[in-house]
Amino acid sequence: MARTKIDYGIDLGTTNSAISRMESGEATIKKTDTLKDTMPSSVFINKKKAIQVGDSAYNALKRDKLKAMKTWNDSDSNAYIEFKRTMGSDKTYSSSNLGKGLTSEELSAEVLKTLKSFIKDENVNSIVITVPAAFKNNQKEATREAAKLAGFNHIELLQEPVAASMAYGLDSNKKDGFWLVFDFGGGTFDAALLKVEEGIMKVIDTEGDNYLGGKNLDFAIVDEIILPYIQENFTIDTILANDSKKQILRNAMKFYAEETKIKLSFNDTHNILSDLGDIPGEDDEGEEFELDITVTQTDIERALSPVFQKAIDVSKSLLERNNLKGSSLDSLILVGGPTFSPVLRKMLEGQICKPDTSADPMTVVSKGAALYASTVNVSDEVREQTRDRTKIQLEIANESSTVETEEFVPIKILADKTEGKIPEKVFAEVTRGDKAWSSGKIEINTIGEVIEIQLNEGKTNIFDVVLYDDKGDILESEPTNFSVIQGSKIGSATLAYNVGIEIKSKSTGKIIFTTVKNLEKNQSIPAIGTRNGLKTQKQIRPGMDSDFIKIPVYEGEHNAEGTRAIYNEHVTDIIISGADLPSLLPENSDVDLTVNIDRSEQITVTAYFPYLDFTYDATVERTVSSIETSWLANEIRKAKGSIAELKQDGNSDDAKLQKIESELEQLEKSFENNKNDVDGKQEVLTNLRKSLKTIDELNETTEWPKLEEELKEEFYRLEKANDELGNEKTSEVVNQLRLQLDEVIKVKDVKLANILLEETRSLFVHLTLIYQLIGFIGRHNDNFESYNWTDRDRAKALLNKGQQIIGENPDVDELHPLVVSIIDLLPRNERPSGDDTVLVG
Repeated sequence: MARTKIDYGIDLGTTNSAISRMESGEATIKKTDTLKDTMPSSVFINKKKAIQVGDSAYNALKRDKLKAMKTWNDSDSNAYIEFKRTMGSDKTYSSSNLGKGLTSEELSAEVLKTLKSFIKDENVNSIVITVPAAFKNNQKEATREAAKLAGFNHIELLQEPVAASMAYGLDSNKKDGFWLVFDFGGGTFDAALLKVEEGIMKVIDTEGDNYLGGKNLDFAIVDEIILPYIQENFTIDTILANDSKKQILRNAMKFYAEETKIKLSFNDTHNILSDLGDIPGEDDEGEEFELDITVTQTDIERALSPVFQKAIDVSKSLLERNNLKGSSLDSLILVGGPTFSPVLRKMLEGQICKPDTSADPMTVVSKGAALYASTVNVSDEVREQTRDRTKIQLEIANESSTVETEEFVPIKILADKTEGKIPEKVFAEVTRGDKAWSSGKIEINTIGEVIEIQLNEGKTNIFDVVLYDDKGDILESEPTNFSVIQGSKIGSATLAYNVGIEIKSKSTGKIIFTTVKNLEKNQSIPAIGTRNGLKTQKQIRPGMDSDFIKIPVYEGEHNAEGTRAIYNEHVTDIIISGADLPSLLPENSDVDLTVNIDRSEQITVTAYFPYLDFTYDATVERTVSSIETSWLANEIRKAKGSIAELKQDGNSDDAKLQKIESELEQLEKSFENNKNDVDGKQEVLTNLRKSLKTIDELNETTEWPKLEEELKEEFYRLEKANDELGNEKTSEVVNQLRLQLDEVIKVKDVKLANILLEETRSLFVHLTLIYQLIGFIGRHNDNFESYNWTDRDRAKALLNKGQQIIGENPDVDELHPLVVSIIDLLPRNERPSGDDTVLVG
């Protein structure tokens, strides 16, 4: 029988993945081909171009990474893992056996295909796939793309902590209070805070790090335990001095580190031992590598504590901003293989509270995904493909989960979906799976009848539905059953980020991030947000591709409002050009935005132009992120420069300065280790943005003295210009500005000061416009060859005409349109004003 609910859930993990299915009301892990609950998220392409996934691929990966030490070249590797961390990026994984590169999405699709193959008794068309709560939009879209490549027709995404809490909540007897899901996976970390009332779960806040997980633990063991041993016993100076060779060595040693991490989750000591010849390659003096290291709990604690502390700090920050302490929690739920570590559990108990270890950290997400899948109808498209119209078609509108023991279930016949004959009288009997309760035969029709059902507490209740005619004969129908989860009810998932846009601030003139109303972090999804009254900076001519409005969409962290847009995660740019508009859109026109985010966090943007009574719709498609190594190095250098400036300015918060300086040193070290690694660079950028925000906060404490000085200078300049060029009307405005200046200095209001500064400069430009225009023409004429003119001949002709006017009797009315025409001949990045394509708000 075709399923009416999705019923299948996949935990697509960085290092391990699993698939679960609802069977007889239970979320059941489907065993892998090696009869395990989980499968390594590893892919290998052999010499015959056959694709292997899982344990065999992981073993091949280990061989490849070790073999790379023999030639110090890893370009021939055909085995891959941890590609989840590069989802949505421009990273490709080279395969010499295939003769081409593979994207993270293509590799993830192979993992999904293999998981699907473990289901032998039916084809799986619909799926729920879990993603980290902290995943950015491009990563979620990349996951959807991977699922499409794997052949799924209906794809729902679910945040991993939500899945975990759903599985935990069904089995737990704790039905009230606050829960914290601590999800430390192979490549990502999520913390989710839930409030539970009588079994109804509501996610109230989340925080996470997409580049913190088991991979970081493995490399911490490599860097703190294994490499120091090798340095002590071998000569590897030239290897460490070469970025490529150093990374090959670290990658090869990572497997020994991973084994150590797992063993020390259950044992007091572990011996890292290799035989001569196990590790190919030689040190600088031609000696073969061997390992013989006894690692204790003390050693592992020293290596792993700093990594675990990052996750604990995120969790503590999450609790603090919700006015909670560890003692306020009723449950601390552990998710992910690394949470087996006694080092972590001890740290959690000491800093937050004792963890609840009743759920299996390795399977709770997959099971939760299946439970959630049992509450989601398959899409109409999939349903129509699998519908058997020869049977009487039913619509059963039951609640999927509830905390009540009784529920009302409407059932009706779908005559338009049924091709066979439907008897005049049809009766339905609903029987609970344990046969201890039955509704009796109740007449139903195409209008519908409501049947009251009785539920067993604390479990998934299966109900069979059988149809009869008036003679008591059974009628073939579908669906023939439905299920209701009793004892817990998951609220909707929430936004992990503030969803907003980049605008030019009306008050300061700065390009900033602003959240779209109703799309704030922790808003329940699906959600619809609006931002009205935005203004265009220039006119948009119809049919002109070169005239356009840009709406940059961003995801912002906690406290992102008003920060520089570049400190947040860029999702996409919605471009609306003159070719999209029916007629001329004047400068300073209103634009009203509506942003819709559906249950799977797909984003659509609608822009309405009241002047034109025109609406433009756009769906946010998958974008690919790319980070230039040189650009990132420069951003780190600039951040260090900002710290030096803060010290010179005498910033009073020395403790914060020292902390941020230490963080930047660690970032620079991490960058040096990962400058050729897409995943590593993204991790550095994510952490750099956090540091830059702190630097901005520190800058604000020294901003006022500079702003006050600048404001006074601009005002005195304005007074001088007014004395020489002003009139009675401008003198009146200047006197009003002087009163405002005195008041602003008195209260030291940075926001009002920026507005006053803008007004002062604007009046100065108005008074001295003729000189501004003369200076513009002179500069561009003298430096003509240094500009990339779009039409050199026309630009030269206009500048010559300007010089002629200046030599006679210049006035603003003649020079201003001439300068505007000259500006139009400059590339956008060489024009004197800021970005005039973004909206003003």
